[in-house]
Amino acid sequence: ATMIDGTGAPPFGPVDIVVEGGRIAAIKAVGAPGLPIDESKRPAKGAREIDASGKYILPGLINLHGHIHSYGTGQDVPPDYIFKLWLMHGITTVREVGNDKGALFTAELANASARNAIDAPRIYSYPFFGSFGSDEVDTPEEARAQIRSFKKSGASGVKFFSGPPEILAAAFDEAKKQNLKTTMHHAQLSVAHADVLDTSAQGLNSMEHWYGLPEALFDDRTLQDYPPGYNYQDEQHRFGEAGRLWAQAASPGSERWIHVRDT
Repeated sequence: ATMIDGTGAPPFGPVDIVVEGGRIAAIKAVGAPGLPIDESKRPAKGAREIDASGKYILPGLINLHGHIHSYGTGQDVPPDYIFKLWLMHGITTVREVGNDKGALFTAELANASARNAIDAPRIYSYPFFGSFGSDEVDTPEEARAQIRSFKKSGASGVKFFSGPPEILAAAFDEAKKQNLKTTMHHAQLSVAHADVLDTSAQGLNSMEHWYGLPEALFDDRTLQDYPPGYNYQDEQHRFGEAGRLWAQAASPGSERWIHVRDT
C-alpha cells in the first residue's frame, strides 16, 4: 500500500504494515513504485493478510460533530447501522454532540466501544444541556446539577445551544470543575444575548458551525438584518441568509475584526 501518515509528510510506499493486538506494530518499506516488491524486506507471514496493492492507507478520520440520532426528527436508525456507516467511511473517532436518547444512552455505547464489545468508532459523548436535553434547567443550581449528572454518566463534555447568562455562567463554571469540555451551537434565537466573545470569556472551549462569530463581528448593529418573511424554523431561510450574515460583519483588517481575532 501507499501510506499517508497524517503528519503532513508526502505519501510514500509501497509499504507492508504489521498489526498486532489491534495496534500497528511495524511499517516496513518494501521497494519502489513500479518495481516488483522486494521480498527480502517483507515482514514474516501473518495469521491474516490483506492485499492492499494499489491502495492507499491513512489514519482514521475524526468526526468532531456527529449525532447518533438527529434531534427532533423522529429518526430511529439503529446505532449499529450508523456505526458501520461511519467505520466504512474511515471514521474511527466521533465526538457525539447530542441526540434525542440522552446522556446515559450515549455513554453506554461509548463504554461498549472502548471495551471493543461493539463494532463502532471511539465515542466521546457531549450530551445536550438544558431544554434540548432530557430536563429543563431554570436556575443556576439546576444547571450545576445537570452538569454533575453528565459527569456521573461518563460524558466527555457538554453541548450547549443557548440560555440566560446566569445559567450559562453556572454551567460553564461547573463543567470546568468537573473537568468536562464544552462546545456550543450559538443558536440565532438567543445569540443577541451571548455571542462567541461572551461565551469564550465565560470559559467555553469551542463553537460549533460558525454561529455566534459573525454576530461578534457586528460593529454597526446588534441583530442580523432579517428579510421580510424570514422564519428560523425554515432551514432554507436560515442557510440562504448565511452568506449575507457574514456580509453584515466587520471587514477583514478593521478595528472590530482585529479585536475579535485577538480576543
